[in-house]
Amino acid sequence: MFHRMLEFYRCPANYADSEVSVPVESFLASALLALSHHHPEWATKSRLASDACEHVIESLLMERYEQAQPEGLFDSPAIQRIYYFARPLLGVSIRRWLQKLALRSWNQRTFPTWPIDRTVDYTNEQLLIAAMKLKGVDRVPFIWFWPEGRSAAVMMTHDVETAEGLAFCPKLMKWDQSYGVKTSFQIVPEERYRASDAQLQFIRSGGFEVNLHDFNHDGLLFKDKKNFLDRVHRINAYAREFGARGFRAGALYRNQEWFESFEFEYDMSVPNVAHLDPQRGGCCTIFPYFVGKILELPVTMIQDYSLFHILDDYSTSIWKNQLRVIRENNGLAAIITHPDYLFDPPAQQTYHLFLAHLAEQRRRENLWIALPGEVNDWWRQRSRMELKLSDGRWEISGEGSSRARVAYAEMSDKALRYTFEPDFAKSSGFPRRENQAPVLH
Repeated sequence: MFHRMLEFYRCPANYADSEVSVPVESFLASALLALSHHHPEWATKSRLASDACEHVIESLLMERYEQAQPEGLFDSPAIQRIYYFARPLLGVSIRRWLQKLALRSWNQRTFPTWPIDRTVDYTNEQLLIAAMKLKGVDRVPFIWFWPEGRSAAVMMTHDVETAEGLAFCPKLMKWDQSYGVKTSFQIVPEERYRASDAQLQFIRSGGFEVNLHDFNHDGLLFKDKKNFLDRVHRINAYAREFGARGFRAGALYRNQEWFESFEFEYDMSVPNVAHLDPQRGGCCTIFPYFVGKILELPVTMIQDYSLFHILDDYSTSIWKNQLRVIRENNGLAAIITHPDYLFDPPAQQTYHLFLAHLAEQRRRENLWIALPGEVNDWWRQRSRMELKLSDGRWEISGEGSSRARVAYAEMSDKALRYTFEPDFAKSSGFPRRENQAPVLH
């Protein structure tokens, strides 16, 4: 049984009950090379059986491959401790220089694929194609990825790192509201600053969301299991105090194997591709996925800090390109910006231009711009929905099913295309498109 493929598509279970194999094409070959440290036999395969594909998907989602580790200058816990201890005394220019030094070879890595990696999603597509061929069908119904047939989802989040950033939040909220963009604010609970109950309530009263951002953002939460367990009970207590359902680790340091200790419903700490983050790796999907009881909402777009201060790019080109690829493949565009890095006029101009682009894309491309909690609620509901044939028509049952839509995966040469029934496709304006591995620039 292909559990991850069924979780992804929510199609009838009989499409995942037979043994199939998929070709190892370029998209998958790079992943197998990265995983060959643990599974050397995979590197020489021209086809993979379905159970191996399931193992590959799980290994990639959980970042169980050789490259998923701290990067260069910051790969030592001792160096991390020194850096974070001295960080308050270092100017932005010094921090920027050190981070550029640590990331100087980022663009020489071939896996995961920058700026978006879809290896997991592509493997799920290939598994469904193989199952369709085995059963002699060219059309399979499934529960569409997003409510009301939206083409893709967008999730804007703000990580608040300093007291100055917290003070800047009301202005940032006004900007977001002016474009009709819902956002969440991740708050550090200890040491860096203290957010009052009134400040948290002010954020919520504007229709925004409050989540937890690490413990004290010293970069050491996941340095070893004992330290993690010493902190996690306090993190969970803060989550209850703040009424926070979601979590994001500082600097996206993470160990998904330990997530079971959290009491959160969802996490937002795993990058799609982590070439520009202190810890390498990436989950290689643009969709939410479950890590035990926790739903992972992966970070699928470049952070504002990396864009402005590592790449020295104040254009919206990379953001727009990533959004385009994610939209064309119906995924989740999850963005991190920081009030702390939006003080300068050039950064503010870039942010406003991208907000305007999001608003335009919502109108033209039927995007769903949602809070993390809304994405979490929907994906959990979708995971429990059932697709049944009734009087010759496929129907969806379960909580939230009134917002769900039946879609179809159709064979087109060696790829899939996704369609709706003609009546809904016409009313929604949903574009029919070929669902192939994207060409990224």
